Amino acid sequence: MKSLFCFIFSFLVTPVFSQTMLEQIMSHPIESNFASSKDGKNIAWVINDHGKRNIMVKTGSDLPRFVTDFQQDDGQEISQLTFSPNGLKLLFVRGGVANRAGQSPNPASLASVVDQAIYFKDIGNKSAPAKITQGNSPVFYRDGLKFLFSKAGQIMETGMEVNATPTLLFAARGYNSDPKFSPNENEVLFTSDRGGHSFIGVYSLIRKAIMWIAPDVSNDQTPAWSPDGRSVAFFRAPGKKIGELSNFTEGSRFSIVVSEIESGLTKVVWKSPTSDEGFAQSFPNPLSWTVTNRILFRSEHAGWSHIFSMNPDGSEVKDITPGDGEVENFVVDASGQNIYFDGNREDINRRHIWKSSVATGNPIPVTAGEGIEMFPAVGGNELYCFKSTFNSSKVLARIDEVKKVAVQVYPQKMAAFSPTQFVNPEAVTFKAADGTLIHGQLFINRSVSGKRAGILYMHGGPVRQMLLGYHYSDYYIHCYSANQYLANQGYAVLSVNYRDGIGYGKNFRMAKNQGPRGASEYQDIVAAGKYLQSLPEVEPAKIGLWGGSYGGYLTAMGLARNPELFKAGVDLHGVHDWSFDGQDATNGWGIQKSESELARKSSPVADLFKWTAPVLMVHGDDDRNVNFQQTVDLVEKLRAKNVAVELLVLPDEVHGFLRYDSWARIFTATKDFFDRKLK
Repeated sequence: MKSLFCFIFSFLVTPVFSQTMLEQIMSHPIESNFASSKDGKNIAWVINDHGKRNIMVKTGSDLPRFVTDFQQDDGQEISQLTFSPNGLKLLFVRGGVANRAGQSPNPASLASVVDQAIYFKDIGNKSAPAKITQGNSPVFYRDGLKFLFSKAGQIMETGMEVNATPTLLFAARGYNSDPKFSPNENEVLFTSDRGGHSFIGVYSLIRKAIMWIAPDVSNDQTPAWSPDGRSVAFFRAPGKKIGELSNFTEGSRFSIVVSEIESGLTKVVWKSPTSDEGFAQSFPNPLSWTVTNRILFRSEHAGWSHIFSMNPDGSEVKDITPGDGEVENFVVDASGQNIYFDGNREDINRRHIWKSSVATGNPIPVTAGEGIEMFPAVGGNELYCFKSTFNSSKVLARIDEVKKVAVQVYPQKMAAFSPTQFVNPEAVTFKAADGTLIHGQLFINRSVSGKRAGILYMHGGPVRQMLLGYHYSDYYIHCYSANQYLANQGYAVLSVNYRDGIGYGKNFRMAKNQGPRGASEYQDIVAAGKYLQSLPEVEPAKIGLWGGSYGGYLTAMGLARNPELFKAGVDLHGVHDWSFDGQDATNGWGIQKSESELARKSSPVADLFKWTAPVLMVHGDDDRNVNFQQTVDLVEKLRAKNVAVELLVLPDEVHGFLRYDSWARIFTATKDFFDRKLK
């Protein structure tokens, strides 16, 4: 029998980052969370530099400057930047959402109390930001002296004074959130989640009373005001029946309802023609009502996630983003006549910005080429986005529509980062055993001769798509860096966009028998492994694989089911037993008791008798998506089989690994592991 050994990297791996190759590849600052004053003269965004997150502000024609000075890699996110109506005050949220025990993320294990709180900064002075109150989702009153916010399922209000005492705006049952002022600011629109159903409410600031809008047994959500403030539009989906479990792989029907506030006259103006909706409506701003009196909404009924436009009475429905390609984010311009959106139309491996008429559609490209442009945003008369390339991470850029170029707003000097260490990933395709076409990105240094070990990478989600360049998500920005690092260190890396993911249409995303109901996507991983073996640059007997979350699940599947193909793996917080009710993200598959046996057969634990290859397992023990016990269970079972298990346990880290230090330790351990097992 093999001898049991287990390396605890939590204590043994302490990488030195100064000018190391890993540092040169992963140290590019990540920019995000753009916000603009109403007139567009002032803008703000977040820069994450080695885990130190701070806010950059640009006022008028002045040079950008930092208005915060957080100097620790402490994992405290900054989000929800909100300008006051006059553009001189800024609110922002620091910290993450609490877990079920009421604890906010504290991946640095800080001894002080960590919470999610709203901060205030006067951008006209050099004073430090003031912490105002716990909560999130701040919305300024028109006078800029007070703001609404959400806390513990209630809507509150407060002033900007440090010692101000927040007060309850109104008392109502349920989890109340998403406050929106009416155009005249006399009412507040909100959603009240009651568990199996939800209501749309309007609170009158004058009458101090709540009006429920067309209450039903359904789930009413994402409301939007009409331009005149007299009506509200919202999504209506079926309520939850007794014993019903949510299953995001099936979806449901939904309708769009328009209701007049005063008269109560309510009309269903549009119904989805299919019962597999739900995914498209999960994106930001799935429903809006323009100043030109058109209702815009997301739907996937045509086979792709697109934006549709219609009159408030439901007439003249038009797909204004037609064609093959997903739409992920969109924004309406100041005139209300056009939208800017990002997506992969005409370039399935990237994202670019497009412009389309709200009334007639007819999209035209705003950006193109080998870069990736995402998250279009309007600031006054200026158009912004975030952009990346194959060798530079996500940065804020201003778009020149005439020249069709995106120019970085704040070019930085980066002492450690080196864009010359990158390979340009290649788009590849191959077919799974059932004939399904699978896309991927191949990272290989072709200037180096000779054969090398091959490594597969599988993203999480599974509703994700990896791109031919730096991703728009922080998590996958780091994973892309890791693939570049491994390629730099002499491996051939294939990133696999397996079925169940996005970017290739609804049918691809909703593949039959996926995950706990048959693991149909696993055949794509086997096909990817065989594709790697077929490359002349790859040593076919040395194939490894790695991935996180759903990618961790597929990593463990490879090691359990096909030991003749996969010789080593790195499993980041993967799902190992679908039949385990971890009260986490796996519950989103709606596994019934009658499906428990199938769920277990679709899991790595069902084939442990074949597992022989070494594995490095990584998990943070404050994971709110995949229960830490998934790793505990598999490690103990593998140890009992004398399988070579190595561990990197990250106390207090969450699913997204919020610290730069965490990612660096993971990738250092990953490279060391593969060097010992595959080279």
